Amino acid sequence: MIEFGHATHVGLRRTRNEDTYYADPASGVFLVADGLGGHHHGALAAALARDSIVDDLHHDADPDHAIRQADKTLIAHPEYCSEGQPMGTTIALLRLEKANYHAAWVGDSRIYLFADGLLQRLSHDHSAVQEKIDEGLIDEEEARRDPRRNVVTQALGVTAPDDLQIESRRGDLHGSGSFLLCSDGLTEELDDEQLAQCLQRTDLAAQECVDQLILDALQAGGRDNITALLVRIAHN
Repeated sequence: MIEFGHATHVGLRRTRNEDTYYADPASGVFLVADGLGGHHHGALAAALARDSIVDDLHHDADPDHAIRQADKTLIAHPEYCSEGQPMGTTIALLRLEKANYHAAWVGDSRIYLFADGLLQRLSHDHSAVQEKIDEGLIDEEEARRDPRRNVVTQALGVTAPDDLQIESRRGDLHGSGSFLLCSDGLTEELDDEQLAQCLQRTDLAAQECVDQLILDALQAGGRDNITALLVRIAHN
């Protein structure tokens, strides 16, 4: 059984929302895309990538292949570089098949798994601040204040196709668990502990939990577009 909640918000400082998402429990396909701010047509890039990936997955494509094809779709679009800047987007993709999951991503939109009371970050950010964290130069709290926190090192439409790094993880989920897909507008404002505090609340429906996460992120500053997609799974 799948229960899901979803929401997107422009935030408190942006004038347009360049995030998008898709949720279809019947096919087990869920994704979040964050069009790159500062690049031409970020919202268009996110929507084009979303539609391309969903179409390929509905034709039984592998998630990694679908993401790579979406990259080609962006680059081939007539509006791709119409004002001298390529349009681009991040992708966080989840595909569920029975008790198995396939998570794939490019950029800094994240995928989490909450199971047995523990929150696990499945994705690994492709970002300038994540590289500094990996090198031991800053910690997670400092990363959220870093002036380069929005700089991604990989993105569809921006990274050269030969250099595009699509990362993925596969696993089994035989008991109950939740997947959270979100744009960096959520994780800029809330740390993993705050996310876990909401996800562990059994008194909230999935939609109520998502609404609470969006509200918490707005109260914390809402500096960017905020998107959250929560997928709860219960196996008998």
